[in-house]
Amino acid sequence: MNLKSFLFALAFLLVVVGVVAGVKALQIGRLISSGEEGEGPPVETVSTAPVTKERRERSVESVGSLRAVQGADLSTEESGMVTKIFFENGQEVKEGDLLLELDTQTEQANLRSAEAEADLARTVYDRTKQLRVNSTVPQSEMDTAESNLRKMTALVEQLRSTIRKKQLRAPFTGRLGIREVNLGQFVDQGDKIVSLQSLDPIFVDFLLPQQLLSQLTPGRPLRVITDVYPDKVFDGELTAVNTEIDPVTRNIRLQGTLSNPGGLLRPGMFGRILLSLGESSEVTSIPLTAVVAATYGDSVFVIEEKTGEDGVTKTVATQRFIRTGRAEGDFIAVTEGLQPGETVVSAGAFKLRNGSVVEVNNDMAPRPERQPSPEDS
Repeated sequence: MNLKSFLFALAFLLVVVGVVAGVKALQIGRLISSGEEGEGPPVETVSTAPVTKERRERSVESVGSLRAVQGADLSTEESGMVTKIFFENGQEVKEGDLLLELDTQTEQANLRSAEAEADLARTVYDRTKQLRVNSTVPQSEMDTAESNLRKMTALVEQLRSTIRKKQLRAPFTGRLGIREVNLGQFVDQGDKIVSLQSLDPIFVDFLLPQQLLSQLTPGRPLRVITDVYPDKVFDGELTAVNTEIDPVTRNIRLQGTLSNPGGLLRPGMFGRILLSLGESSEVTSIPLTAVVAATYGDSVFVIEEKTGEDGVTKTVATQRFIRTGRAEGDFIAVTEGLQPGETVVSAGAFKLRNGSVVEVNNDMAPRPERQPSPEDS
């Protein structure tokens, strides 16, 4: 490259740098000018909610699963071919209802034969007993007749028992599931025929940490909510506390009993349990939407009125870190960082910074509820 080309490139570079510097200087000048004229960051529109104090019943929350008070997979005690089915899927049955029969033709024939032999044995026994009164027959013949009667009576009872074992009856009152066999099917001893569950009342099993053991006494009220019926609360009570604590998790197993009219709750369902500990206390409460969650801690934006050096009063959102407690519905308890009577940003906090100037508009703000019941979209 000769000297002339070098000078030309250098001159072009200086022109470009000058243009960029001029544009930046113009932008900076405009910002300084707007600051002198009193313009600042844009005012953000937010919704607010008061910090309130309320009395809450002291309770603890857990999750658990529902279990039938009585439940079993029914089966026959003998093998055989299914000849009669007396129930429908999902049917309500009572204790002792006949559900199914297996083929008993052979056993019935043997039973008739054994009953005839037993009748004959009884006749012989009665005649021998009369003759023995007059010493017409020896005692040995009397003993033989008595032994034969007992043997034939036992055989009759054995055959009747075998026939009963080929009949399936409901061991308790409840609701049947879906049958697993069909007419003409051969089933082995112990094969599942149908499940039977007693649904009212129903158990709920759940766990709580060992620290609460001294407060866990049977009879305490509890409530269960499931996602199947989100707008319905099922009431019950704590009925059993396990005698041992899990050495791995240090949790104790608990069991509650719920009234379940209509069988709405089913064994195996998942539920959220709220167990009352019998005490109430005052807590500071704010809407859940006011909490800004972050890895370094939860915070809220508190609304304050501040007057600047120019004498103008502005509504400012000041960030404040808090400690939270248990949530209830759309509200959450605050254990540290707020005082009742203060006002926090309940909607729009995500776009704020500490010291942001805000404008309050609660016209379109969602209303938090203690027991929300969201509608399906």
